[in-house]
Amino acid sequence: MQQATYTLSSAICLLAMTALSVQNALAETETSAAKTPQSSAQIQQQIDTMKHDYDRRLKRMQKHLKQTQAATRTIKPNAFNPAISLVLTGLYASYSNNPDNYTLPGFALGNEAGLDTEGFSLGESEITMGSNVDQNFYGQATFSFGNEKGNTTISVEEAFFETIGLPHGLHVKAGRFFSAMGYINGKHSHAWDFNDAPLVYRGMFGDQLKEEGVQASWILPTDHYILVGGELGNGVQYPSTGSQTGVGDWVAYLKTGGDINLSNSWELGVSHWQAGDINKRQTFNPVGADSIFSGNSKIDGLDFVYKWAPNGNPLQHNFKFQWEYFNRLEDGQLTLNTTSLVSSYAGHQSGWYAQGVYQFIPNWTTGLRYDRLDSNNSGNNQSVLDQAGLSNTHTPQRTSVMLSWQASHFSRIRAQYNYDESTANSDNQLLIQYTMVMGAHGAHAY
Repeated sequence: MQQATYTLSSAICLLAMTALSVQNALAETETSAAKTPQSSAQIQQQIDTMKHDYDRRLKRMQKHLKQTQAATRTIKPNAFNPAISLVLTGLYASYSNNPDNYTLPGFALGNEAGLDTEGFSLGESEITMGSNVDQNFYGQATFSFGNEKGNTTISVEEAFFETIGLPHGLHVKAGRFFSAMGYINGKHSHAWDFNDAPLVYRGMFGDQLKEEGVQASWILPTDHYILVGGELGNGVQYPSTGSQTGVGDWVAYLKTGGDINLSNSWELGVSHWQAGDINKRQTFNPVGADSIFSGNSKIDGLDFVYKWAPNGNPLQHNFKFQWEYFNRLEDGQLTLNTTSLVSSYAGHQSGWYAQGVYQFIPNWTTGLRYDRLDSNNSGNNQSVLDQAGLSNTHTPQRTSVMLSWQASHFSRIRAQYNYDESTANSDNQLLIQYTMVMGAHGAHAY
């Protein structure tokens, strides 16, 4: 394969050099003729001779090029050669409260929404493989492995294909993927500015919303950036966990933004998630009773991002402000696993966070984040709501500060402190994390 490639390249280069040399010679002849007294017949004879020689050499090179191309086509390339990346993540976590008793009053948590294991742990590492399938499609799969209460877990994080180069700003993705709901949901956790998910993501989505279905988006043909999109999913992922056939949930979103000037830019997004006929969504409460919800659910979201980099260059200094708000309404029935007690349930929950991240010198970044949740849930059996942890007994909130050293785009060490007031007993949380990226790894979105 290398020999064939070398021969083909040599032929092309030789052909180009031959053409260039002959053209230069013709130009020199014409220039010389203008300066030297010669008859028009002599000049024309010289030009005709050179043209004839040029045509003869060109035809010979073209024939050789065709033979080389034919030989190259007979060599079979590697049939499967995807770009592969490995993201290694490790964590040390320390808490003043028992992490196994973690709750969010007014919110029933999904199975993956608790705190990280205390002490040293693997964190969530990833292996990603991606490649163009052909001129129309790109495919990617991400496998995550981590530590969950002392057990190593392996799961398919994402596995999808997407279109390449559809006209008129259209784009389609299908398979398992992170939803475009909100701002950070579509990003892998190692690309977040803080180690853990905002409280509102933990309470609404079980840390992160995944879809198994299809996503379509369209960039409008306007001078101002506007993107509209939608998703249809099977509804098996939390917070739906409903039907596995047909359409179980759906998402609609709109994003717009632009540059204020060379140094400043912004993006605004609105989104809506909805699931009908949720069938037995399992949630847990480590200090009460696990519960099952059946009914309808919808979530509205609003997000805003502002970025600053002097003269558009973020290498020395840059700043990012980020804010997201979500509001959820649910209507259905709540059942306790242990006693089978039942209550009607009308859930109203909301939450938001705001954070600022500043790179004060190259490679060093610091950040501050504040989270807050509110709930107003009701039902005809208050005891069921109390045991499920859905009573309005407390307003969860949290303040986080972060310091990060990033030696390059591929390595980062981050320390984070949370003053967590999710419950009446405040918790001091220390998280130290490393992230190492190896192999081909694509750039992250805005």
